Amino acid sequence: MESTETLLLQRHDVARLLTIGECISAVEQAFNLYACGKASAPGILGIHATQGGFHIKAGILNLGRNYFVAKTNANFPGNSKTNRLPTIQGIVSVFDAENGRLLALMDSIEITILRTGAATAVAAKYLSREDSKIVTICGCGNQGEVSLRSLMEVRRLETIYAFDINKQQAELFAKKLSRELKIPVTVVDDPGKAAKRSDICVTCTPSRKPFLRPEDIRPGTFIAAVGADSEGKQELYPEILATGKVVVDLLEQSKKIGEFQHRSQASQDKCITAHAELGEIVAGTKPGRESGEEIIIFDSTGMALQDVAAAAIVYEKAISGNIGNKIDFSMQESGIALLKKKRKGY
Repeated sequence: MESTETLLLQRHDVARLLTIGECISAVEQAFNLYACGKASAPGILGIHATQGGFHIKAGILNLGRNYFVAKTNANFPGNSKTNRLPTIQGIVSVFDAENGRLLALMDSIEITILRTGAATAVAAKYLSREDSKIVTICGCGNQGEVSLRSLMEVRRLETIYAFDINKQQAELFAKKLSRELKIPVTVVDDPGKAAKRSDICVTCTPSRKPFLRPEDIRPGTFIAAVGADSEGKQELYPEILATGKVVVDLLEQSKKIGEFQHRSQASQDKCITAHAELGEIVAGTKPGRESGEEIIIFDSTGMALQDVAAAAIVYEKAISGNIGNKIDFSMQESGIALLKKKRKGY
């Protein structure tokens, strides 16, 4: 009889089990499987709360074993100021999609950060110029760090510009990453001026007002627009989308929560359409970069299949390495009986 125990993994477990390189490969495979019709469309649900919100992303992938993964994340931007809790908190539930068994529960933060950075790297691999050397990172939190490390896996970067509305955060980012990557990271006060000198620009901020303008983007630039992942969030002026080639992770999702939700705000004479979903480019059914002068924008809203691919790696490595704790949720009655015995003094 198959075990009914569920594996429990904390954030530090996930961090040591999932590498950036592995995650990039897994995410690229997930996009390819979806585009080739070998994976069902993933689902998403967003719920607003008074001071923040919750979103649930779920999907199924057959990766040798058939996995269903549901990720529930809470996003409360005011936490750092009021109660010192993380802005984002959440959990990933991993199931066997053949029999419904709950295989694992794991902290969601590392998976979310890594799979998002991995998608940026996959997009950069197909959509940025191969000779790209200069990058601007807008948003110097955890996602900015992982985005930069992920880009280093696919491009030979030589110069980094870092911008954050919190300059102290940007300075910490620059000190840490320049030492780690052994390339210069320069803090800038104006993201637009930095973007003008860059081959790649990554925006991963919580902004609800656009801050990059069309005149900030030079021909040949690749932009990974990561921050807009819920209703109302925005980092790019819509005219940027009108001047470039737009690639999305999931079209219907991007229309609702990505930069693409703001497409109607562009000038009346500029019709904004999506060129392709990233999976179509990975699978080779649509072209990626077709010239060195193209401006290409990747609207990254976070596809649930990325979570499935990343969580599967973590689960399989944890099982093989005997890492984490286990609990049997089906033994609730025995637990209650034991609690009653303790109360009676047995």
